[in-house]
Amino acid sequence: MDDFARSTLYPAPTAMRPLLGVTVLVVEDSRFACEALRLMCLRSGARIRRADCLASARRHLAIYRPCVMLVDLGLPDGNGSDLIAEVANAPNPPVILATSADDFAEPVAIAAGAQGFLGKPHDSLSVFQEAILAHLPPNRQPGGPRMVNEEVINADQVSLRDDLAHIAEILHRDPDRHNLKYASLFLAGIARQAGDSGLEMAAARLQKANPDAPDLSWVTQLIDDRIAETPAI
Repeated sequence: MDDFARSTLYPAPTAMRPLLGVTVLVVEDSRFACEALRLMCLRSGARIRRADCLASARRHLAIYRPCVMLVDLGLPDGNGSDLIAEVANAPNPPVILATSADDFAEPVAIAAGAQGFLGKPHDSLSVFQEAILAHLPPNRQPGGPRMVNEEVINADQVSLRDDLAHIAEILHRDPDRHNLKYASLFLAGIARQAGDSGLEMAAARLQKANPDAPDLSWVTQLIDDRIAETPAI
């Protein structure tokens, strides 16, 4: 049974909590981005579940069907568009939104079956709410006028540090062709989320790195510096 079918068990959405009773499955490998989404769900009244890769998302979906899926396109074990296509073509699919730091990824996501696209960074509560509400059925819409919430969401720096440490470990351990591509997409996402132009430059340099003889010294040094600057607790 999907979560929409159980929606009568939960309170109706309100003007202040327009996503009350909605479950969002976030398929996102970045803890920093996911923390921002968790805060947005909390402010909106939605419940959140997280999968950090395609395999984990498929395990979730084998057990339950959320009301909404928010799928990052760059995942460690493949492209999120494959998961979007699988779910969109299944019976009674949830609302599916895609997300990416790549401004050119939206057409790919829509072609795969996503109903909408939420670009990174995830910091505007009103944009997040409207992106989901635009595709919810009438019985999950808040009644009456609703004030637009212009709150800006800032995720905690501990999750950013975890993300940076994750990329540093990949680049120090095994910077092969696949890992370089994944690292560039991942780093671009957290750079957007953090508003860090230096990390955006590092992501662009990773994207252009020679996979047979990558010169990663500048990139790894920058990431190590950011880790040292970011609080651990």
